[in-house]
Amino acid sequence: MKTTKLLLGVLLLALCAPAFSQTAAPTAQPQAAATLKPYDNLVVENVPPIPMSVVEDVARYTEYRTAGFRSWHPTKRELLIGTRFADVPQVHRVATPGGARAQLTFYPDRVGGGTYEPRRGSYFVFSKDKSGDEFFQFYRYDVATGNVTLLSDGKSRNTGFQFSTDGNRAVYGSTRRNNDDVDLYVIDPKDPKSDRMLAELKGGGWGALDWSEDDKKIAVLEEISANESYIWLVDAATGQKEMVTPKAAEKIYYGGAIFSKDGKGLYVTTDKEGEFQRLAYVDLATKKHTYLTSRIPWDAQSFDLSRDGKTIAFVTNENGIGKLHLLDVASGKEKAVPPLPSGTIGSATWHENNVDLAFDMDSAQSPNDVYSLNVRTGKVDRWTTSETGGVLTTDLQEPELMKWKSFDGMEISGFLYKPAAKFTGKRPVMINIHGGPEGQSTPGFLGRSNYYLKELGVAILYPNVRGSSGYGKTFLAMDNGFNREKSYWDIGALLDYIKTRPDLDSERVFIIGGSYGGFMSLQVSTHYSDKICCSVDIVGISNLVTFLENTSGYRRDLRRVEYGDERDPKMRAFMERIAAVNNADKIKKPTFVVQGFNDPRVPRTEAMQMVQKIRSSGTPVWFLMASDEGHGFAKKKNADYLFYSTVMFMKEFLLK
Repeated sequence: MKTTKLLLGVLLLALCAPAFSQTAAPTAQPQAAATLKPYDNLVVENVPPIPMSVVEDVARYTEYRTAGFRSWHPTKRELLIGTRFADVPQVHRVATPGGARAQLTFYPDRVGGGTYEPRRGSYFVFSKDKSGDEFFQFYRYDVATGNVTLLSDGKSRNTGFQFSTDGNRAVYGSTRRNNDDVDLYVIDPKDPKSDRMLAELKGGGWGALDWSEDDKKIAVLEEISANESYIWLVDAATGQKEMVTPKAAEKIYYGGAIFSKDGKGLYVTTDKEGEFQRLAYVDLATKKHTYLTSRIPWDAQSFDLSRDGKTIAFVTNENGIGKLHLLDVASGKEKAVPPLPSGTIGSATWHENNVDLAFDMDSAQSPNDVYSLNVRTGKVDRWTTSETGGVLTTDLQEPELMKWKSFDGMEISGFLYKPAAKFTGKRPVMINIHGGPEGQSTPGFLGRSNYYLKELGVAILYPNVRGSSGYGKTFLAMDNGFNREKSYWDIGALLDYIKTRPDLDSERVFIIGGSYGGFMSLQVSTHYSDKICCSVDIVGISNLVTFLENTSGYRRDLRRVEYGDERDPKMRAFMERIAAVNNADKIKKPTFVVQGFNDPRVPRTEAMQMVQKIRSSGTPVWFLMASDEGHGFAKKKNADYLFYSTVMFMKEFLLK
């Protein structure tokens, strides 16, 4: 099985929660309302005690699950998924559509991956970090015994595990040499001692994509930025590399690559000679590109080649909505895709039988779940049905695609989720800004946030400001470097647009975001404090200079292309001028700052310096930090506590 995905730097808050216990108050005399004691791993400042009545009121909304496809078994029609039964997602096996989810891994930290060895399926490989530090390690899980064996060094950051075609080797990237550069390593997963460096590389954006059919070559991606990347061929024996896509005057981005069955070419996604990511075939002898999806004016965001090399399944991102396509390799024509359940598709992966195609799908009414399509019969099977905590979701509406003009006439869009019909009149608005910054907000199930729609009557708006992916490479680059402030002004224009909507209350607007969205939340608070009620910054940047100086080394150069190089005096001066921490005196509305202690991307110092500055100006600021989290809260109990706190914050400063 060969698969490739366009990776977007996006923030994921895992939504999960344990049972809580409390000691009954004595009945002999009146007592204050019972409250939830903060867990020992949390630093909580200025957040008021959480009444147990709030915990009980929102409890149903914290108990939903999602399920995501991980891997097909190579010889059986069964698969691995990722889902959560306890505190964090783990690997589960599902033997039949709709069958039981059998948990296989049990760790206090979330488990990623879960890829079967591609010939016999006698073991699978998964990854895991510690407390969100993102120093991922690879492990082998032996199916017959349940034994787990560490494959990587146990210290460095290891990513992108790709099995060879015959399954006897795998290649992956590791920072073990100096913690900054990502080198390629090859290993026989059955023998951890066989691990060796294949190629020493410069930079943090390297990742293996695919092996040739004869296992002699490896396609490797070198990512410079969201607008620039290159594909190389690496000799699997010697590590010698050859550039397939030479540098050109215009920056070109390649999102992925898969070898053709005969090994003479690569199927890739690229924006070469166009605005959007098209599926293309690259002849390795001539380097000629033949475009296969030019008729579709949207990104081909992920694709997979069937094992027999005859059909490509690919997913397009059409205004944020994923749509599945099947392409016949021989004729270059699309095959008909049978009707699918209503929802948005993320990616698709072939079984070794060349018939079954697995994909994830979610909608406003249904959490992400795993499905498969039989491409011969058109039959669709649903493998998982994730619970919603007892919350009725059939009354939830698909979001409205809304558009507005920004300060310069540029059209900006976003998705508006409207509250339950029982709420009338102008509704308060939550503006939730995505991370990345080259991420994209797409329609889907909102999880906990459905509480805001169904119980508080708050509308939720997800904007895709300039710099978001999915709208062409020109739009993607519009916020780079000295253009950073233009994305803030897009939100300013949105605040003005809200005033024109008879269904939205421009006097009650709440800003929230995670990662780069947290950065944007702080910026909106400094620029438009008079137009909002309050804001929440989750693991956000408060100063691009200090962020670039302190973020992990393997990320620094990649981020400099996006934000600018802080070592350049003019750029440094610009970054210091626009930094939220240097404009904290302009924040006049209450702010809630959230941070993971082990965050390797946005160090905790970004949050701490921001809290100190806001406090010094006299503006109310709440602070929450978890000692066992990184870039966002992955553990259910922590995400629950953040949710309780956010509900209280909104009731106090948005709805009161």
